[in-house]
Amino acid sequence: MKTIVPVRKRNGLILPTLAVVSMLLAVFNCPANDGRIASSYSPSFNDTILVQKQLTSKKNKIKLYPNANHQVLFFSASGQSGKVYQLFLFDIDGKLVKQVNIRNRQTTVLNKIEKGNYVFEVFSDDERIENGQVIVK
Repeated sequence: MKTIVPVRKRNGLILPTLAVVSMLLAVFNCPANDGRIASSYSPSFNDTILVQKQLTSKKNKIKLYPNANHQVLFFSASGQSGKVYQLFLFDIDGKLVKQVNIRNRQTTVLNKIEKGNYVFEVFSDDERIENGQVIVK
């Protein structure tokens, strides 16, 4: 003989709400946090990366954008096949901080960028394609 045992349903909102609250406590370093969740976040989680373009190309599509957590900067380019694109990142004093070369339809990651204001320029075949400003707060 089979007996039917009723299954108790749980409220689906309780578990996600607790997870969200514990993540927020970890991010904002509240005293209620016991430190277990905060270790999975890096200190640069609160950084903000802003990209402002001044000159844009109509022939080539250049993308310079941060990831969702604003920890790294992506650089991608697409245009004519076989072209090489060069990104130069300068600090405010004019010192070259990063230089990256990519080919058409490639993407690369720029990481470990210190906080500050930067100027970027993108060249292809000794022709300036784009330039602008990057701000890391």
